[in-house]
Amino acid sequence: MAKLLGIDIGTSGCKVILIDETGKVLKQASAEYPLSSPQPLWSEQNPEDWWTGVEKCLAEIGEPNPDAIGIAGQMHGAVFLDENDAIIRPAILWNDQRTAEECAEIDATVGKARMRDITFNPPLTGFQLPKLVWLRNHELSKYSQLRSLLLPKDYIRFRLTGEKVTEVSDASGTSMLDVTTRDWSTEILSALEIDATILPRVVESDEVTGHTKAVAGLSAGIPVVGGGGDQAAAAVGTGAVSPGIISVSLGTSGVVFTSVEKPIHDATDATHTFCHANRGWHRMGVMLSCGGAVRWLRDTLFADSPFDDVTAMASNVPVGSGGLTFAPYLAGERTPQNDPYLRGAWVGLTLAAGRAEMARAVFEGVTFGLMDGYRALVGEGAGEAEVRITGGGAKSPFWAQMIADVFQANCASLETDEGPAFGAAILAGVGVGIWPNVSVACAATVRSRAVTVPSGLDYSESYGRFSEISAPLQKWCTRYRS
Repeated sequence: MAKLLGIDIGTSGCKVILIDETGKVLKQASAEYPLSSPQPLWSEQNPEDWWTGVEKCLAEIGEPNPDAIGIAGQMHGAVFLDENDAIIRPAILWNDQRTAEECAEIDATVGKARMRDITFNPPLTGFQLPKLVWLRNHELSKYSQLRSLLLPKDYIRFRLTGEKVTEVSDASGTSMLDVTTRDWSTEILSALEIDATILPRVVESDEVTGHTKAVAGLSAGIPVVGGGGDQAAAAVGTGAVSPGIISVSLGTSGVVFTSVEKPIHDATDATHTFCHANRGWHRMGVMLSCGGAVRWLRDTLFADSPFDDVTAMASNVPVGSGGLTFAPYLAGERTPQNDPYLRGAWVGLTLAAGRAEMARAVFEGVTFGLMDGYRALVGEGAGEAEVRITGGGAKSPFWAQMIADVFQANCASLETDEGPAFGAAILAGVGVGIWPNVSVACAATVRSRAVTVPSGLDYSESYGRFSEISAPLQKWCTRYRS
């Protein structure tokens, strides 16, 4: 039976899993690495830390001859290499917010309407192109050294194979890909005077991109498949590869995701349309602080207590958190506000509010933020969709129940919930012909473990309070930027 390796380059750490062709996880390993914020709004990592983590995980897995390897990873990040393929500066990550002026510059230079016609998205602070323009504007000496620009997972591909290749789902989040033709936009590159030779070759997510060198304990010659940006790969891992299935990812960021048959431009710029890893397209709404807000809550108020202790305390507070509302915009927000300067807040604090009420409010606020994205994708008919939850937060019955109640939809958790690494391994199998396409592969490997149904709890009043906070908070944050 075939053995397939999936690698995921996450924000807080990497994960490597080995599966068979039934989808059973045979082995898994993970490694953490640091994240740096040298200035407010900045978020950076050393790509060498990713590679060190991958080496550690591969050694722990101890499988030198998998049949194929797929790679997934955090999207949008910028890895800058010189003529010797040395790293020029730390990678700038997806949650970095320094590039608001560069986004405006891109829109002004290319044309606001043309950017959306070509990429189906606005240029956002987290995307790769604004980071490239920022490097030219602020670190010209480093920009002059630049010869290759890679996304995080594709740096690991380069270390494994020596090939500089990306695939369509991750490339869609650069602001340089023509989402209809599924290749780099010469119009955007020409308008911004960017040398196309710095960009990697673009392939479909299930194509073989090269073969391993004898590195990191792997034998030479193993096929390495395109894989996907973390959200597209995670959607493959949940089976969200056909319309009508909604994937809700509860990671550091929160993502509501659905497959679509053709690219759709959201005129409000609230949601993203990207190429999907199934050779089609997908739409998604993204909130920047989902599990990240929960982790911040734990670290700040609960002295690194186990998450189960935090959720147990929150679960003892009734719906509405005693009138307390949490705005989860700790790192700005994408869907639906698209505002890097938006900030978080508790509204309605009283002397009666303690840690339990504050914890409950955080879980409710994050879930309401996901609901904003859910409605942006599927409208008021959200309850008709099939929802599958994934990510670290999906392991919490308390949070799964809250999502089912707020969305008023049945929420399935999965038998194998290893996120993007699982999806990357599935894509690896498609790439070497174990399955003929992604849909067949998902049918063979993705199975539900449990379904959480709405309990009847009514969150409408609490969600109404939450919805009324955003506009005045956004206005205040715009006036007093920090």
